[in-house]
Amino acid sequence: MHHAVSESWPPSGMVTFDLVILSSLKELSHTEQVLLFMAFFSGFAIKVPFFPLHTWLPLAHTEAPTAGSVLLAGVLLKLGTYGFLRFSLPVVPDGAVYWATTMGWLAIAGIIYGALCCWVQRDVKKLVAYSSVSHLGFCMLGMFSMLPIGLSGSVLYMINHGLSTGALFLVVGMIYERYHTRDMEAIGGLARRMPIMATFLVLFTLSSIGLPGLNGFVSEFTVLFAAYNSPILGPAFGVLGATGILLGAIYMLYMVGKVLFGPTNEPPHTPDTEHVGTPDLNPREIAILTPLAILCVALGVAPRLVTDSLDPALQNQVLARVESSNEYKRAIERHQNPEYKLADAVPALFGEADPTTDPALAAAAPAPGGP
Repeated sequence: MHHAVSESWPPSGMVTFDLVILSSLKELSHTEQVLLFMAFFSGFAIKVPFFPLHTWLPLAHTEAPTAGSVLLAGVLLKLGTYGFLRFSLPVVPDGAVYWATTMGWLAIAGIIYGALCCWVQRDVKKLVAYSSVSHLGFCMLGMFSMLPIGLSGSVLYMINHGLSTGALFLVVGMIYERYHTRDMEAIGGLARRMPIMATFLVLFTLSSIGLPGLNGFVSEFTVLFAAYNSPILGPAFGVLGATGILLGAIYMLYMVGKVLFGPTNEPPHTPDTEHVGTPDLNPREIAILTPLAILCVALGVAPRLVTDSLDPALQNQVLARVESSNEYKRAIERHQNPEYKLADAVPALFGEADPTTDPALAAAAPAPGGP
């Protein structure tokens, strides 16, 4: 990644890490942008984590303490998606659009693979960890739709994932503190013994799977809408992404059914006595979860509290740069003109597009004798 930044410096020899300057450079050729995007990808994709570089995440979540998992889900994973937004798209826009379809397919693979892995988990914490692979696939899908609503939905998804998944890790940690196990088969009937905890768990689960009225719905809908209508991706990506939502609802509701409404099962090593029983949430734990619950509802009802401040920055710093790239103009031409030849639309990896044979570039070129 550092090598990619150094290679993006202009031939004049100016050395800078200023993103404003890097995003305004025009000296990079098409080939350089295509290759530099992959250099950025190698650093940011691991941090997302983006399929197939996701394998470290479930293990990290499982071994980390509750606070570590909350920090990882709520903040650290977003550094990868933020890197794509601030470096990959504005600094090398031709490379980003060139690889956008590939990124879309990897996002779909991550969405479906993460959901299928959740189906076979017995450890509640590992199930939530694998769900992050699926959720972050949605973030990347919206980002590489290259549409304003897609980028806005992607950033909103990052925020909502941090709230919902971070809250789920907190609840799982509170269950583990009482039961000393995260095995769904060893936990059951919590709704009868701990109704307050059950209420929070149901709320955060419904938020995670995108129930209308909660924060997850708005971001999932905007991402799928953008993918379906994207001139670069298309309807197939929206439909396949929607299957990930269905799979996610199945495994999350199955987990809730086992943990909350299954047969009452008090593990033998629970520290509480048989007469006292397992205690419900205490005031400190309720105070921790309540602000997260309020935010999940507030962002579901009024997402513009966040998007109104996001959209101008995304338009000026990311989309304006992407939409001015030659690759994006060719993508728009392919989308609008069904007779546009693929051979004319896709340049060779190690060659430049010819404005005299590329309809998109020819249309964008100034008239002879013009300014």
